[in-house]
Amino acid sequence: MRAIRRFTVRTVLPEPLAPLAELASNLRWSWHQPTLELFASLSPARWEAARRDPVAMLGSFSPEELQALAADEEFVARVREASDVLHTYLTEPRWYQTLAQELAAENREPAPRSIAYFSPEFGITAVLPQYSGGLGILAGDHLKSASDLGVPIVGVGLLYQRGYFEQSLTRDGWQHEDYPVLDPHELPISLLREPDGSPAEVTVTLAGGRPLVAHVWKAQVGRVPLLLLDSDHEANDEAARAVTDRLYGGTPEHRLHQEILLGVGGVRALRLWSRLSGAPAPEVYHTNEGHAGFLGLERISELVGTGLSFDEALESVRSATVFTTHTPVPAGIDRFARELIMSHFGPEAGLPGLDVERVLAIGAESYEGGDPSVFNMAVMGLRLAQRANGVSQLHGVVSREMFDGLWPGFDPPEVPITSITNGVHAPTWVDHRMIELAEKHIGPQIRTEARAWEEIAKVPDAQLWATRRDLRADLVTEARQRVRASWLKRGASNAELHWIDGILDPDVLTVGFARRVPTYKRLTLMLRDPERLKRLLLHPERPVQLVIAGKSHPADETGKRLIQQMVRFADEAEVRHRIVFLPNYDIAMAQSLYPGCDVWLNNPLRPFEACGTSGMKSALNGGLNLSVLDGWWDEWFDGENGWAIPTADGVEDPNYRDDLEAAGLYDLLENEVAPRFYDRDAEGLPQRWLSMVRHTFSSLGPKVLASRMVADYVRQLYLPAANAGRATTPERARDLAAFKSRVRASWPGVRVEHVDSSGLSDSPQVGDEMSVRAVISLDGLTADDVEVQVVHGRVSPEDRITDFVVQDLLYSGPADNDPADGRHVFEGRLKLRRTGPFGYTVRVLPKHEGLVAPAELGLVTNA
Repeated sequence: MRAIRRFTVRTVLPEPLAPLAELASNLRWSWHQPTLELFASLSPARWEAARRDPVAMLGSFSPEELQALAADEEFVARVREASDVLHTYLTEPRWYQTLAQELAAENREPAPRSIAYFSPEFGITAVLPQYSGGLGILAGDHLKSASDLGVPIVGVGLLYQRGYFEQSLTRDGWQHEDYPVLDPHELPISLLREPDGSPAEVTVTLAGGRPLVAHVWKAQVGRVPLLLLDSDHEANDEAARAVTDRLYGGTPEHRLHQEILLGVGGVRALRLWSRLSGAPAPEVYHTNEGHAGFLGLERISELVGTGLSFDEALESVRSATVFTTHTPVPAGIDRFARELIMSHFGPEAGLPGLDVERVLAIGAESYEGGDPSVFNMAVMGLRLAQRANGVSQLHGVVSREMFDGLWPGFDPPEVPITSITNGVHAPTWVDHRMIELAEKHIGPQIRTEARAWEEIAKVPDAQLWATRRDLRADLVTEARQRVRASWLKRGASNAELHWIDGILDPDVLTVGFARRVPTYKRLTLMLRDPERLKRLLLHPERPVQLVIAGKSHPADETGKRLIQQMVRFADEAEVRHRIVFLPNYDIAMAQSLYPGCDVWLNNPLRPFEACGTSGMKSALNGGLNLSVLDGWWDEWFDGENGWAIPTADGVEDPNYRDDLEAAGLYDLLENEVAPRFYDRDAEGLPQRWLSMVRHTFSSLGPKVLASRMVADYVRQLYLPAANAGRATTPERARDLAAFKSRVRASWPGVRVEHVDSSGLSDSPQVGDEMSVRAVISLDGLTADDVEVQVVHGRVSPEDRITDFVVQDLLYSGPADNDPADGRHVFEGRLKLRRTGPFGYTVRVLPKHEGLVAPAELGLVTNA
């Protein structure tokens, strides 16, 4: 029979065990091995039955059992010690506090007291399934590393009632999605409450003035609070309650409602959090992809309410906003119909001071090739942020090319989008046995100092290889369990599954491939030549085994067909002991998969992998990468830390390109990877393989850590954004807005009237100098409003300047000694420093101390 009402009964812990509540509710347990071991020691069987969820496991104990534990002095002492360790972690000065002291000692601008980090998904732990893939895992690692470094970040996201989805397979290998309802009271989160105990809430306005009310839940991620907005509120109608029903589902309007709640509601949740907790208001706002871009509109509206105009508020908001783009393809960007935006940001939108036409202009694709009928969330993100970045060096290049239409007249290298390469949170992803082995021979600094990985040579070969074998054996055991469970769900009976006990082998070269399954990631590239793949899998002396996992978006029929094709191949009796597909790829699976694989395979269609961090996690566990030179691998592959799959760049036929690159993959596996793995010395050790593993640790270990990534964000983006935000006082905002208005109005009349050069012979040589004199018409602007530059460098046969250098020309005065005619002279000298074809030009750009990059306004006049 069905219950007429459901509620959750919380565990009441005896006083000696009270610290367990905080240990369970602070998600630091998910990456702190001693705390994990403490909970597991309560009852290993219950720990596994509860899916390693401390809150759920504690709820399985009766009051009598808890009283018995409270009487166990040894266990109570362990609880008290774990609590003390957590409190020390939460309060002691860490890297960021040291940085703040250094800035103060140097009389520099202070570090920001608070940084808001917005993301549509956060992958912290499998217990809190609020993520779908790489974007969420990256966001989770960002928060965890910020906590470890002491960076005062506040995360902002949504609480999805059904998460993403749980994946299973039908009998014929088709992906099936289940959406189990999550009870937030059973999750390691707490509801924000007002001082009187009532639930705290925020409200945003949808089309037609319709209110959307949301609860705010808090997950504590070490030192970092993560605020999650939940629309399942009794004040909402059924449709509004479903706004946060699931991640990445529903109609465009449903998606828009989620993004309004995340952006607008997220800022309001931050204000609520500051009021309730006394936490300082954020000085920097970081939006992880464009989904949260509406946060800028809410902040503009706030500032308009203080007396600033829209343009002045826009300058203030931009100065302290950071935007990170994660997609290398336009199809990955959210775009909404203009009419949908108009209906939600009109006069009834609840955002005073915002004119809908100005809102539309911020997200308009008003550039060559753009679609005037859509509102582009990434374009809005770039226009509302003074600082933007991609997530690897190659992705920075791709992003500058993809968005160069926003800065017409500038070559892609000058587009103001930098890059910070992603990293991974080692305590989450590195198996504790690998860390303990390194700690035994290197020291405790392996847990805190990135460069300690360079000392991996101190670990004896035999111990390193034995640990790698243990990790592989654990993966084999888990894979067998998962394959059995999957087949039972597919309709098989235990009687026909005896063969599963023999799948995979802990002594066989194990290759892993796991990720989302969009087309460009090419899940099935390895199946281009099935017979050759079978020969690799079944080689009598050097066999290879494959462990594969991945989810396709529920609406992506093509991705589902790719999964089905892979599953059907893995089902073949001839090879099923050497290749498995594990359904429901999530954090819990990944934490066994990365350590257990000898090689991590990644074969996207270059350059469509923005970064890709799974290979980083494998590397930190002693795995080697076998990857297309894309994302981070293009940046850090050095020829000795893995293998690069050759790419057929420029081949237009996609099938032929796939054939060529698959052949390159097979060749590497057959002729390089497998022979090196199975080449053993007299002690049975693969010395050349272990040499590559050691080199991978030392060359990649310091680079791929999320602690490096977060420190880069702090130094390169957060500190400058905080300084700019403080400097953009209302007076500065008014000045900058007036400057931009004046410059935009006059710019059509700005031109380079004449350029003269002198000083070179007919046969110029390296070291010669030339003088450049330019006459510029400024059409009412002053010489202080612009910078005039000579751009020089090598020239192509088409007279395109490449590999150029920019040099400022100095103001010499009005042309013809007549200031009234608006013509001015700029002059300078430049030295020839390179041989070969040389060319130069002169250009004019706006200049103001409030501009971060020369291209920021997207205005330039070339000779």
